[in-house]
Amino acid sequence: MSVLDTPVTSAARPAAGGGERLVRVFVRLKLTLLRNGLRQSSGRRVAYISSVVLTLLFAAGQIVALAALRGHAHAGSLTVLLAGVLALGWAVMPLFFPSGDETLDPSRLVMLPLRPRPLVGALLVASLVGFGPLFTLCLAAGSAFAVTHGAAAVVCAVVAVPLTLVVCVALARAVATANTRLLSSRKGRDLALLSGLVVAVGIQVVNFGAQRLGRSGGLAALDPAAEVVRWLPPASAIGAVDSAAQGSYGRAVAQLLLSVAALGALLWLWQRSLVKLMTAPDGSTLGAAEAAREKSGRGGSRLSALLPEGRTGTVIQRSLRYVARDPKTKAAWVTALAIGLIVPLLNAVQGTGSVYFACFAAGMLGIQMYNQFGQDTSAFWMVALTISSTRDAYLELRGRAAALLVITLPYTVLVTVVTAAVLGDWEKLPSAIGLSLALLGAMLATGALASANFPYSIPQDSGFKNVAPGQAGLAWISIFGGMVSAALLCAPLIVATIWLHLVDAENWMWVLLPAGSAYGALVAWAGLRLAAPRTANRLPEILAAVSKG
Repeated sequence: MSVLDTPVTSAARPAAGGGERLVRVFVRLKLTLLRNGLRQSSGRRVAYISSVVLTLLFAAGQIVALAALRGHAHAGSLTVLLAGVLALGWAVMPLFFPSGDETLDPSRLVMLPLRPRPLVGALLVASLVGFGPLFTLCLAAGSAFAVTHGAAAVVCAVVAVPLTLVVCVALARAVATANTRLLSSRKGRDLALLSGLVVAVGIQVVNFGAQRLGRSGGLAALDPAAEVVRWLPPASAIGAVDSAAQGSYGRAVAQLLLSVAALGALLWLWQRSLVKLMTAPDGSTLGAAEAAREKSGRGGSRLSALLPEGRTGTVIQRSLRYVARDPKTKAAWVTALAIGLIVPLLNAVQGTGSVYFACFAAGMLGIQMYNQFGQDTSAFWMVALTISSTRDAYLELRGRAAALLVITLPYTVLVTVVTAAVLGDWEKLPSAIGLSLALLGAMLATGALASANFPYSIPQDSGFKNVAPGQAGLAWISIFGGMVSAALLCAPLIVATIWLHLVDAENWMWVLLPAGSAYGALVAWAGLRLAAPRTANRLPEILAAVSKG
């Protein structure tokens, strides 16, 4: 149900001149939307009531746990970090769940005679209605109670708790308003596909933090991070209560003023976004569409100037555009980039890793070479029409491999350098880079062969299926068979690395850098050469396989 369908909208015109009346109208509007939504079905009512009950029970548990921390020496560190995580959640959740609240879409109010400044105040107050703000208020109150000692801290808490809530809500609304058109466009669907990745990465970070706390034996491990976060709004408001309890009144005032300043900045940015949203043309207007096409054309020209001429440059540009524009391709790339960094880095930070764990990044990115033609789906027929010989097939595969290297080559080196820096093990850096580049070259070779011999379709009608029904066996053979083959191809470099360690010849480890680079390039070239005639001869079978979904 849209805002324009509600019966209270007619009151917006007389309320446009009065801020208080506009606030009342929008609060009634929010309650009407909620009531009308619950009237649609009994299942929706049960789901909503269950969510409210579970949220309140969880909030009550958190309040009890925070109250139990009262008097603990490091309670301030935990509460400050909790406020920071809470604010981060408010900032990112509207991007991944934009349909959960219709007030996140102020474009529905564009045709109403409303001024931005009173509209911001009315939307802010209306946004405080809901169990999300109630949950935030409970956590903020519990956090303040855990660190409140003395009259000055009580006074500070009275200001800090509602200030924390308002900053969180203003942050969410400012982010949502600035990205309203993004959330309603094709790129908004990209965010939905990537939301699972964010959740997975967040779980790994929380798990890592819990492990660190368990090994350290207490909350003292949180102090270094808390010293930074307590100066970041709105966590600085909770930090101000802790500072006032310790007698640092000047520090407490400064931290409160930081949150107040952040609130003012967020409201100003929110108002600017509203003005732009209600006055600037979007992509549906002729002028905006022409400007967008001109900008896209200029960007394409700049990219083309950096690429080689001929088919190779065309294929590179097309492949990179797939990465930037196709939701599933983008999701696969972002997942590989994130996991490829997280695994070696978290192991290095925990002290249980090795520089050679950075090879995991090359492996994750090398997988993107597999099923190259399946990524094109039914559009592959246009590519197939341009392949009439083995050379055409080779140039097509070489261009796709080169597009992959544009991203993977610097990223692999970067991950290896960062891992070595965290571990402080610079002696093994050349050999680790050489081994990673050899693995990357081997995966390019086996990926090209697997793409020609075991293509499969990627369904486009589902955000969660990556293999068409009946082709799961092809996918397993393509990916896992290719990965095993790539590992076997890297055996000479692996054996050389182990042998240099066993004979204590660390001074010669640098040789593995040029050796691995040359070996990876040679294997990749050979794999592309072998895959080219197979691709040219199997075009009808490949086209039938990738078009199945």
